[in-house]
Amino acid sequence: MTHPGEQFYPEGVRWDDTIVQGTLPDLLSKAAADYGPRTALEFRERPITYTELAAMAERAAAAFLRAGCGKSASVALFLGNTPDHPVNFFGALKAGARVAHLSPLDGEIALTHKVSDSGSRLLVTSNLAALLPTALKFLEKGLIDRLVVCEDDNWGKVGTPQAAIPADPRIVTFKTFVEGAAAPAEWPQVTADDVALLQYTGGTTGLPKGAMLTHGNLTSAVSIYDVWGKPSRATRGDVVERVICVLPLFHIYALTVVLLSSLRRGNLISIHQRFDVEAVMRDIEVKRATYFPGVPTMWIAIAALPDLDKRDFSSLATIGSGGAPLPVEIANFFERKVGKKLRSGWGMTETCSPGTGHPPTGPDKPGSIGLMLPGIELDVVSLDDPTKVLPPGEVGEIRIKGPNVTRGYWNKPEGSAEAFIDGRFLTGDIGYVDTDGYFFLVDRKKDMIISGGFNVYPQMIEQAIYTLPGVHEVIVLGIPDQYRGEAAKAFIKLKPGAKPFSLDELRAQLAGKVGKHEMPVEVEFVDDLPRTPVGKLSRHELRQQQKPSQSTQPASGGRS
Repeated sequence: MTHPGEQFYPEGVRWDDTIVQGTLPDLLSKAAADYGPRTALEFRERPITYTELAAMAERAAAAFLRAGCGKSASVALFLGNTPDHPVNFFGALKAGARVAHLSPLDGEIALTHKVSDSGSRLLVTSNLAALLPTALKFLEKGLIDRLVVCEDDNWGKVGTPQAAIPADPRIVTFKTFVEGAAAPAEWPQVTADDVALLQYTGGTTGLPKGAMLTHGNLTSAVSIYDVWGKPSRATRGDVVERVICVLPLFHIYALTVVLLSSLRRGNLISIHQRFDVEAVMRDIEVKRATYFPGVPTMWIAIAALPDLDKRDFSSLATIGSGGAPLPVEIANFFERKVGKKLRSGWGMTETCSPGTGHPPTGPDKPGSIGLMLPGIELDVVSLDDPTKVLPPGEVGEIRIKGPNVTRGYWNKPEGSAEAFIDGRFLTGDIGYVDTDGYFFLVDRKKDMIISGGFNVYPQMIEQAIYTLPGVHEVIVLGIPDQYRGEAAKAFIKLKPGAKPFSLDELRAQLAGKVGKHEMPVEVEFVDDLPRTPVGKLSRHELRQQQKPSQSTQPASGGRS
């Protein structure tokens, strides 16, 4: 075997299997041709077939072309989880434009930067009260020339708060926007090398950067997952999977793993506008969903159900966690309670999601993110010298290379060049690979704490704290320390009814689980912890909330 871990791949899968590249408009067209009458999307009990979805996207594409948004144009999508997203996403791409995703949970500063940086002069949003007022500000600032507003009630009335659409010649409803738009004699030529998506990422140390993801990158990502899951799909036959889509479609995880991959395979996507644990359980228990990809906070919420033992998870053939490291204790708890393995792979925006995965059989390695997927090359390099590849077991920065990896960042040639060493992308993730080819994450490079000259990884401390009774969620930050320079502080949200404990009690329970230099010097109990738009816990946001005058304590001090 020439690639580490390939010996544990599913039977019939090889690292050098063919990874197919194409374009996203062709992906949808082929899906419509192959699965026409099947339900592609289900939203508010309304089914939308593959034929209908392709027709809606084509009408949108014709309208975008009529509006001058074809080749070389950027179209910004400021949408939540409704069919409006895939219709406009595929519509803009078929017109030859590139899409810029905007997160509905971003602040105005970040959103303003993304609209301006992407060069989008047309923005598509919804009349939802959570979206339209912000979108109107872009018009007021002169950042966009035209605003297309999708009317949420078109998908059925559910009482979601909506905002009035102002009378302004620059503003048009989606219905009016597409009305009378005719398909051209010939659609713009789109190639695998064209940039399909500006997916913004980062921003923890500055403004977000737009990862340029080509049609080839995104279709390669779908193909990688196709190759990896080929044996398991073969055992299930021609079953049409029902996939739960709670993850936000503007995020790369849901876009690739749920939307694009499901359409490629002819599956049904059950769209949820937000995560509601009981709504998800109805999809599983009543509608018999077969696949639920989530983020750790969703699995933590499900694991906290008081009647978990009585809930029926039998329809689920596949469950997965991504977007953030999955606490080992949560994975173990879920397996004990419901008898299903919950494993966490790894990927990132710049890789269109794929990076590593777990084979259905192979060594059981708690805490591992799995093996590098077919077509992808991973290695670990020195933190001091990113050209020096480290041997198994040594901790360093993970690098990645593959057909799914971004070509760089939009409008940032210098930053793009710095992100690659010897043709491999520096991920910013710290970890190691073992002798079997299994990778393990230790932490993010920017989150590492240097305490008394030692590297301390918050995630490792968090994993240990999750094993303690009463802990629901935890984030560990580095804080100033007079003796060590930096030290760890734990912010803990407790389970209902659990009682706070002192710092000394915390340290006593962690003895033997973490090193002395990793022991928290402070603990604070909080009612809630901040989250990112995709729902994972946000260390960056918590750090921003802390006052600059945050107290420093010796190792024996702290507050509870």
